[in-house]
Amino acid sequence: MNAQVKHARGEPAGATRSVRELPPVAAEVDAALLAIDAELDWLIALNPLGTDALWNEFEASGRQRVSALRYADPVLDLDAMRERLLALPVERIESPLLAGLLGEKQADLDRTIELVRLRGTGGFVDASIELFGGVEPELLVLARRLLHEVQPGEPLEADTGVDAVVSAVEEEVAWYQERAPDFALDVVVNADIGSLMMVSHGRLYLDAELRLPHARLQPLVQHEVGTHVVTHYNGARQPLRQLSVGLAQYDPLQEGLGVLAEFLSGYLPGERLRILAARVVAAQMAIDRQGIPEIFARLHDEHGFATDEAFDVAVRALRGGGLTKDAVYLRGLCDLLADLRDGNAFEPLFAGKFALRHRAAIAQLIDEGWATPPRLLPRYTAADGFADTLARCRTLDVAHLHHAHPTPLPLELSE
Repeated sequence: MNAQVKHARGEPAGATRSVRELPPVAAEVDAALLAIDAELDWLIALNPLGTDALWNEFEASGRQRVSALRYADPVLDLDAMRERLLALPVERIESPLLAGLLGEKQADLDRTIELVRLRGTGGFVDASIELFGGVEPELLVLARRLLHEVQPGEPLEADTGVDAVVSAVEEEVAWYQERAPDFALDVVVNADIGSLMMVSHGRLYLDAELRLPHARLQPLVQHEVGTHVVTHYNGARQPLRQLSVGLAQYDPLQEGLGVLAEFLSGYLPGERLRILAARVVAAQMAIDRQGIPEIFARLHDEHGFATDEAFDVAVRALRGGGLTKDAVYLRGLCDLLADLRDGNAFEPLFAGKFALRHRAAIAQLIDEGWATPPRLLPRYTAADGFADTLARCRTLDVAHLHHAHPTPLPLELSE
């Protein structure tokens, strides 16, 4: 199933500032990096195939053994891609600001190419740490504290399937199109994506067999569409189009914003926070070269996770041979909360995909005319009570950023 909505370009929402085109060499490098990024869909390249069959095999073995993860056959000429990447004339970019940002992205893509090249080999974990970081001791301590202190919350029936999710997404897209007629989103329903839902290059992938509690539907839509799709949309309309796919090291802020969106839109259960903590523990175990059975046992036997949750976290951690990206969810959330506690503005974070450390650079880009404030903000920011809830988030420790029970959304989404 593939749902697609396309409309003609409309006027941007809200006030705009004067913008100008990038200088010629910067524009050339920006466009080339964008093209390489689009070709190098690393999330899909590292998506394991046949996870249902893998679970059946694991269960049949008494949860002791599991086959090596399988992936789609590689179709990329990574050597040729790297040659194109490193030949880009970054040193001739006219602006030091643009040269710095685009040079960082060039290095980031070089590390990503190496990550995909090393898929399934012993060198993959080190490549992952180089790109996404490892697990800092203080992050691991926090993860263990959350697993000890945070209660999972009330068990909920997974009574909502993929058709209801598609309907909610279509309603969400319609809301944005009222404010920006050129807003568009491809929705792909696939039986083997290795995740309930994920966004890659502005496209939303949904597992054909997904089931989730109805109370989690809107929060997850706000995570995927309100964060990942909206920042892709805003970034694609910037003079510096790299903001659509992400400046270097953008993942922690993106995932931090996504998780915070779940809280701001009404229901982030304790179990969700525990999952983020479990991903940190699993990432460290992957770094330590432990396998799926060991990670599963730690999460299921010691920390009480359901079998499907423990297995999913373990498989995610072992993607490619040990993918440390899952540690960025909790790290990004903590960094974002610290940034908000410092009194920094929330709305500018949606101008595109970038790291928190790029705040000053984004402001300078806007001053120079090479970026604009975000054209769209997430739907939940227009809801009654949003400002009060955001103000509360500026005071919360991450261990308290969850809801004990599902209730009618405190932030009713405006019509």
